Amino acid sequence: MKKHLPESELARDGRFRRNKIEDQIFDPRNAMLGTRNLGPAVMAADRPAAAERSRSLMHGIFVGEIQALEGAGRTCFDFEQEEAPFALKLDMARQCWDESRHCEISVKLSDHMGTDIGEYGESTFLYAAACNTDPVMRLCGVNRALEGLAIDVFSSMKTFGEQSGDPVLTFCEDWMLADEVTHVKMGSDWLRKLTEDDPDRRERALDFQRTVDKVFSLGGFRGEQEENPIQITRKFRSLAGFSTEECDELAEVARQAMEESRAMVAMAQAAAAS
Repeated sequence: MKKHLPESELARDGRFRRNKIEDQIFDPRNAMLGTRNLGPAVMAADRPAAAERSRSLMHGIFVGEIQALEGAGRTCFDFEQEEAPFALKLDMARQCWDESRHCEISVKLSDHMGTDIGEYGESTFLYAAACNTDPVMRLCGVNRALEGLAIDVFSSMKTFGEQSGDPVLTFCEDWMLADEVTHVKMGSDWLRKLTEDDPDRRERALDFQRTVDKVFSLGGFRGEQEENPIQITRKFRSLAGFSTEECDELAEVARQAMEESRAMVAMAQAAAAS
């Protein structure tokens, strides 16, 4: 079997269609703020766009779980013992089991919410982050950045389920949230173990994590302001090995991404008016 499988070779059936992550980031029409005029707290149950947004997000969670399963599985296979200790591979195998269960839960939740597989596109950025040839980079890009995002998403979706009176959604999101805290904690612990004697490698990995975090702030998607539909969840991030300073830094990255998105929207509107 091929090691370090590129994202272009992921197996998908005809229901799936790919989105390019760069289109989502750099096309001002896709900004979360400004042109869409969705207003604050877009995931609040009483917002007009909330039902459609929640279905789209649920589909995004589903394809993300597939890629998390694929990425953790690749980490079990891609590296030799001197690159990735056996105990790390055991943790990744445990994560594969969790992610496969999350895939099943997400499929059933999509049915429950009225969404079909393939109704929305799939971006493979999560798996792309799991293709890094340095296992420490993978742990920071996937387990700390993207699984960290999953903590924020599942916590916000659980709140949405409570607000909308949906006990099925609330229960499932709470269940998956507990697993995601464990996955992020594994990334935090292994980052520190594998870079204990190599601070430069640790800082490079954390820089990669910051890049991924900024990409997935998506111009206001995640943050700590009222406009951000997904809220940074400091309590669960603390349980997963994030310091207060790291949460502060993430909030600042999200704020910068939102300001950049607003600037893109303003430029697009000015160009359209000229």
